[in-house]
Amino acid sequence: MELIINIFSLIGSLALFLFGMKTMSEGLEKFAGDRLRSILAAMTKNRVMGVLTGILITALIQSSSATTVMVVSFVNAGLMTLGQSIGVIMGANIGTTVTAWIISAVGFKVNISAFAIPLLAIGMPLLFSNKSSRKSVGEFVFGFSFLFMGLAFLQEAATAMNIGDMVAGMLSHVEQDSFFTILLFVFVGAIVTMIVQASAATMAITLMLFGMNIPGFGFEQAAALAMGQNIGTTITAFMASLTANTQARRAALAHMFFNVFGVVVVLIIFYPACNAVSWFTDAFLGGGNDLFKLSAFHTAFNIINTLLLIGFVKQIEQLVCRVLPMKEQDEDYRLKFISGGLLSTAELSIVEAQKEIHNFAERCNKMFGFIGELLQLNDEVAFNKLFSRIEKYEQITDNMEVEIASYLNMVSEGRLSLASKTEIQMMLRQISELESIGDSVYNLARTINRYRMHCKETFTEEQIQHMFVMLQLVNSSLNEMMKRIDMIVSNIPSSSKSDITKSINIENELNNYRTQLKNQNLNDVNSGRYSYQLGVFYVDFISECEKLGDYVMNVVQATK
Repeated sequence: MELIINIFSLIGSLALFLFGMKTMSEGLEKFAGDRLRSILAAMTKNRVMGVLTGILITALIQSSSATTVMVVSFVNAGLMTLGQSIGVIMGANIGTTVTAWIISAVGFKVNISAFAIPLLAIGMPLLFSNKSSRKSVGEFVFGFSFLFMGLAFLQEAATAMNIGDMVAGMLSHVEQDSFFTILLFVFVGAIVTMIVQASAATMAITLMLFGMNIPGFGFEQAAALAMGQNIGTTITAFMASLTANTQARRAALAHMFFNVFGVVVVLIIFYPACNAVSWFTDAFLGGGNDLFKLSAFHTAFNIINTLLLIGFVKQIEQLVCRVLPMKEQDEDYRLKFISGGLLSTAELSIVEAQKEIHNFAERCNKMFGFIGELLQLNDEVAFNKLFSRIEKYEQITDNMEVEIASYLNMVSEGRLSLASKTEIQMMLRQISELESIGDSVYNLARTINRYRMHCKETFTEEQIQHMFVMLQLVNSSLNEMMKRIDMIVSNIPSSSKSDITKSINIENELNNYRTQLKNQNLNDVNSGRYSYQLGVFYVDFISECEKLGDYVMNVVQATK
């Protein structure tokens, strides 16, 4: 019974550590919000700045997995090029070593959990603050406390279970000086990290085991475990990219290639590398803390790997492009950016949704462009083909609304800042109105189709002219809508896009022109210029154009 309690205590301690890391990371991401996105977008102009950005972001949010998943999602959303992402991923690998240094310095030597409880007292009023930024800081403080409480409990549980003796017993069956043993530890490190999906957690366990002075588990074995963790941590970004586009999968593959290449290179010079790190820590860090050796190895491994490959970013890009060639397919009939599950944390997933809404709006705009062409077609086969295409587009817009809404609902289940919650509500309104635009365009096409099937008369030249004026007004309204959505995707400050006067003027012009044409239609029918039936189709078309303009205006208002 005691053994079962100890096992659950060990797993629970690890869970607390992981939860603390996740909470701390999410709290900081929410506090940074758009600024974090802006930093990534602005600081990746060249490969060196990309590496420095990766180091900075990962050191702050204490998770290379979060950074790489974020980068993959940005590549998927078209906010970052593949070349830029490779530099950031290199930096993320270096930034994640900060966790190991913190743990080495205070994690096992100082009773950090004694400070964690008072920290919770500081974080609690912040957590219950009405101000979003303070609440995010409170989450960060709670996460930091949980992380080190989990670390302390992990050590206690490991001691209670005599983990050191258990590991020593397992290692007694393995040749200590064999290079095969080093390879085995690399493999174990990779597998454990793949399961846990947090290299910081497995690094903490490795540091804990190394600090126990277990017979047969020396510096070389611990270093091999750390190298394996660098391979295992790539699985998170790889899994995130499975449902993404080809460019995002390439970014995840580049991450995997980078880490595997580093492990292979260091394995070739493994023992000299370990000796060099030991000499460095003894000479410059005093050698009093053996955990510094492992942290120094972890950092040196990632820095040297980055220095070796930073000059070959273009070659790495070419390699992953050859391994994953772009498939030739009609991209017009599927979601481009959120084709699967969440690619990132809840706060940052909004970027993908914004890009998909932009894609949705472009599709509606393209669909509307078919109406003028449909109105002028005389060939029956060509007309039916284009009408079927509009019909298919209408089905696509229905599906897009459901899929984007489902995605936004998934995002909203995460812990979000107040600003992001408001943004999601705005986006849900946008997709609802965009779907209505798709329905309205389809209604225009159906009106034209019914007119061709059931009316023996043809529209007069004056009617055709009026219909095209209405289409031109709607087109102008759609263009203004696209400008607004472009501003949102480009992250232009709200003050720069606050004026919607032009859209309001177009909307008023549409309303007035619709009213004028309806009144004129009554006079023309009464005077016998054309039949009542033709007048019905004509007014249906004019009214639907005005209704379409209303939906466009609703989208514009939802972007304020």
